[in-house]
Amino acid sequence: MSDTELIPEVLPDDKPLPFWDHIGELRDRIMRSAIAIFVGTSITYLLRFRLWELATRPLSMAEAQHPGLGFQLFSYTDLAEPFMALMRLSFWSAVFIVSPYIFYQVWLFVKPALREREKNMATTFIAVTSSCFILGALFAYFFMFGTLANLLMDEAVKAGMRPNLKPTEYLSLFLYTVVGSGVAFETPVLFYFLARFRMVRSRMMLKYWREATIVILFVSGFLTPGDVVATMIVFGVVLLALYFISAGVVWLVERGRPADDLDDEPAAGDFED
Repeated sequence: MSDTELIPEVLPDDKPLPFWDHIGELRDRIMRSAIAIFVGTSITYLLRFRLWELATRPLSMAEAQHPGLGFQLFSYTDLAEPFMALMRLSFWSAVFIVSPYIFYQVWLFVKPALREREKNMATTFIAVTSSCFILGALFAYFFMFGTLANLLMDEAVKAGMRPNLKPTEYLSLFLYTVVGSGVAFETPVLFYFLARFRMVRSRMMLKYWREATIVILFVSGFLTPGDVVATMIVFGVVLLALYFISAGVVWLVERGRPADDLDDEPAAGDFED
């Protein structure tokens, strides 16, 4: 019996690509994504003032809860700072808008490493990855960043400090939170591919969930600027929920493997201390 009969997912003409062909493929995907971002930035820059209004809305809402401050939201000392801030905001807004196309390019790059039955999941992959990224960004925008801005401003008020914010520094914190949350929500997708290549197992993820919780809280504290315990806990709970969702994704991948593949995996006793 031939190898192609033993493994029906592998087509006879599926051959591994040379290393430099992989590099060329990656270059093409990066170039196409860069062109899409460039075109998107050209469009979003035309809407830069509206985008800036949206980006500063959480801060304006937090400032409204402290009416006694009475300060101008932003000031700058570098003449080019407003332009650079608006350009940077336009760029990341374009990334947000063209993210489905970027994820499509990622799919085309990883597609040759998948089984034949998995190669037809392009629509599902793009929908899931885009939804996870956008959902994470929206969560940060409507909940996390507003809470963070309010807590940090409240801390400054109690210390008797008067804010004099710079556009670039505010934008860095805003993008760091929103984009970082969007990337964090891609965790289940990442673990899908780790499980697909047998680099993780659901049993191990559930066994060491306590250790993972400690790591997640440490990462949450590192990513959360300032000594804001409440925000750190909220972000940590979200990351922990994503961890267990990822464990469920890994379990589903394991269930979908053929029986012969499951027989080749290590037994549960092999992981015991």
